[in-house]
Amino acid sequence: MDDPPTLAQVAAAAGVSPATASRVLTGSVRVSTSTRRQVHDAMSRLGYVRRRAPRGVASRRCDQLIAAVVCESPPRLFTEPFYARVLAAAEDTLTGHGVPMLIMTATPATSTITAPPLVAGAVDGILLIGARDRHPLMVTLAASGVPIRGIGRPPDGLDMPYVDMDNRDGGRQAAEHLLLGGRRSIAAIGGPPGLPGAADRLDGFLQTLSRAGMTNVPVAYGDFSRASGAHAMQWLLGRVPHLDAVFAGSDTMAAAVIQTLRRAGRRVPDDVAVIGYDDAPIARHVSPALTTVRQPVEEVTAVAARLLLTATATGDSPPGNPILPTELVIRESA
Repeated sequence: MDDPPTLAQVAAAAGVSPATASRVLTGSVRVSTSTRRQVHDAMSRLGYVRRRAPRGVASRRCDQLIAAVVCESPPRLFTEPFYARVLAAAEDTLTGHGVPMLIMTATPATSTITAPPLVAGAVDGILLIGARDRHPLMVTLAASGVPIRGIGRPPDGLDMPYVDMDNRDGGRQAAEHLLLGGRRSIAAIGGPPGLPGAADRLDGFLQTLSRAGMTNVPVAYGDFSRASGAHAMQWLLGRVPHLDAVFAGSDTMAAAVIQTLRRAGRRVPDDVAVIGYDDAPIARHVSPALTTVRQPVEEVTAVAARLLLTATATGDSPPGNPILPTELVIRESA
């Protein structure tokens, strides 16, 4: 078996000195952004893993620090209800074990300054939230050797332990409910295609309709925001004016769908049935109350946090990637 790559080999591949490569790993401010990018690219190409001494099981929890890394911009972090639920549940679980939590955001544009402290030993473990395709931080963290646990399935091809909810089955339940309700002109509004959870719930929905003989189902896409849901619904009405059902990939988008339909003179659910996804608080407060797929956000987060703490204590990630069930919650909108 080949020996693992060394830091000196990473430095050579990046075209920098070993001292500079070391400064990148320790998060030194004395390194330019372009040099950081070169070193992290070399780490990814070579599969370099920074060796960390595992903590003993009996080590004191108060010596640890866990980072919750959200792969979104700060505005989305503070406006998307899903992230508030995840972070609250993560902090509840970690502080219950005496471990503090640091919250960080990481967009593709900021990953070069987010990565160094994470891979240089500033934190003992990482809860990764919202991992998506082509995000430069993903490969760096997966190769870092830092204990990590994804909340939600990571992108295909990325070997990273995670805990997820059964999004495909959630999409299936929504589709079957609309079919059983006699809806025949059905459309969908998916979330960001590069986000595995969003893709899974849309795939489960469309595959169920396809098995029932419905192909070429109109699909628009949003980013889970209210504005994107309204825009997607307007586009669908222009393309399929007589549709009788819509499945939206988040409750926030579904609430905008209901409002847009009302403005267009369409009654919910008499003319158009609407199903959302999340079972966020907005689902109960919108009128009519929203039929939605409940995802066990708090339970998934708690399991992920506990598994991560086990990994930081033992040096080994517990085997398996738990997947928790979703549940259709029937209210007035469908």
